[in-house]
Amino acid sequence: QVQLVESGGGLVQPGGSLRLSCAASGIRFSIATMAWYRQAPEKQRELVATIRSDSVTNYADSVKGRFTISRDNAKNTVYLQMNGLKPEDTAVYYCNAQYLWQNYWGQGTQVTVSS
Repeated sequence: QVQLVESGGGLVQPGGSLRLSCAASGIRFSIATMAWYRQAPEKQRELVATIRSDSVTNYADSVKGRFTISRDNAKNTVYLQMNGLKPEDTAVYYCNAQYLWQNYWGQGTQVTVSS
């Protein structure tokens, strides 16, 4: 059974930082492509960042230079370091695993950027 469990969300002031974590189980993590998506109220889910098994990364233009995705294969965990947060970053953030032609999702963690 595949499980993706996110943590690290919360309320932060504009300009602040948060680090999201996603712990994976039930997959061979080292060969999975991992990603973070987000969904703001009344908007479609959008891709934030991806990291391949070879650690090549890709980012949405809106977060380039502010967010960093990384992975620790020994811990089966993917991270999203978010700096310089803006109110428009407010959303539910979802962890995604692409593994053996299947897509798996976590339950999401809320990030709210507000003063």
